[in-house]
Amino acid sequence: MTLSLRTARLLLRPWRHEDVAAFAAMSADPAVMEFLRPFPDRAACEAWAARAHKHWRQHGFGQWVVELPGEASFIGVVGLFNTSYQAHFTPAVEVAWRLVRSYWGRGYATEAARATLDYGFDKLALPEIVAVTVPANLRSRRVMERLGMKHDPDDDYDHPNVPEGPLKRHVLYRLRNPQPAP
Repeated sequence: MTLSLRTARLLLRPWRHEDVAAFAAMSADPAVMEFLRPFPDRAACEAWAARAHKHWRQHGFGQWVVELPGEASFIGVVGLFNTSYQAHFTPAVEVAWRLVRSYWGRGYATEAARATLDYGFDKLALPEIVAVTVPANLRSRRVMERLGMKHDPDDDYDHPNVPEGPLKRHVLYRLRNPQPAP
């Protein structure tokens, strides 16, 4: 069962069928995808959404749709997921976000990610949550820092699923659960 989270301004809710079109439109924006591997077509977006649903069923957590109640039913996605590749820090649970460009710069990514982290630590009792991006993605790195996540350059790595090029190198940010399990 997928649950919803509320923040002061946002609703993080389960995916609906019509969200795939909004996700595809957001993912077609070159500015949104500047630091991400692009989706070649709508089918790839649908496959991503299907994997998000499957993750919820398998693990009891995943990616939510971010809604701005009274204004927009889809402004992006945020959530937690298990890393799907092997690296020096895996297995790990990652927090990630992607917002429609017109909603950047308003603190929504930080607000939604903070609610997601709280859920991961308080409800799932995760010991640590990580976030990754390419070094040049300063917007996401600022969000990670506002969330209290810490970067150690010794943790940086080459993503094993990304071909050689400007998106290969990644920085890793970590946040430990402030209330570790006994």
